[in-house]
Parts: sequence; C-alpha cells; structure tokens
Amino acid sequence: MGFVKAILAVGIFFLLAYEVQEKTILWKKNQKLSWTDFKGTPQNSKAAAVTASGLTYSFSTIKKNNVIVDINFEVSSFFYPYKSWYQPALCDSLILSHEQLHFDITEVYAEKFRVRLAAATFNNNAKAEVKAIYDQVTRELNKYQNLYDAETNFSRDLEQQLLWNKKIAAIFNN
Repeated sequence: MGFVKAILAVGIFFLLAYEVQEKTILWKKNQKLSWTDFKGTPQNSKAAAVTASGLTYSFSTIKKNNVIVDINFEVSSFFYPYKSWYQPALCDSLILSHEQLHFDITEVYAEKFRVRLAAATFNNNAKAEVKAIYDQVTRELNKYQNLYDAETNFSRDLEQQLLWNKKIAAIFNN
C-alpha cells in the first residue's frame, strides 16, 4: 500500500509541475510585465532577456443546410513565463520595457488577426482557412519582432527604442 501511495504522490507532483509550467499571462492593456514574470532558465549568454509570447485562437461555426451562416472567433495574446527568461546582472528597467514591447507587439498582431478574420468569407473548410490566416499573421508578427530588435539593437539604441515605444503606443491609442 505504501508503494502505491508513493507512486500516486509522484504522479501528482509531476502533474502539478506540468500545470505550473503551462501557466500563461493574458495580454491586458494596463497590465505590465515585471521581472518576476520571467521564470525560465537563461538559454545563452549573449542575450540579456527573452520574451516568449504568442497568439492563440479558437472558433466555432453555425451551419444551416451544410453552409456556414455564422462564425465566432476568440483570439488572445499570451506571455509564456516558463519560456521567458532574463539575466538579472544584465537587466534594468529599459530592458524590461523593451521586453514588454515585444508582448505588446504580439497584441498588435492579435488585433490584426481579429480584423482579418472578421473581414474574411469562409467556405466549408473554415478550419484550414482560419489556419492559413493565422500562419500569415504569425509570419508577419515574427518579421516585425525581428525588425523591432534590429532597429533598436535589442534596446541598446535608446533613440530608436523611444521611437518604437511611441509607435506602438499610438497603435493602442487609435
């Protein structure tokens, strides 16, 4: 009986550990990241910090006579704490704001995804059509994230960083 309890305890521990690592932070306009949100282990010594964020979606359809008459979407942008990390000795508030902007850019593209989904006309293969729009938006998001890092030199170019801060803030204020 003791062996079974031990196996059960180990199983529950691994289940809880898996659940903790799967936690995410949903993007909210007035909620900012803090360094305590970065729970991953640094993966290389060249970067001061890494933000892992991404888009998720779900949708449902209503069909009448085998034709889609209504489609509902939910698109969200998330921060992944256990895939995001920082090196405390190298980081400051400027780098944190740079990382926050990566998360904000993810939300910009979540909104682009929502707009494209709302404007699209779907046939009976909506799953593949939605996935194609998602893939396109994700490619654009990755390209834009890389442009952001290149133009700001990973936050080292303060003038460019401030310009990007204004550019993204303007998008949210429109």
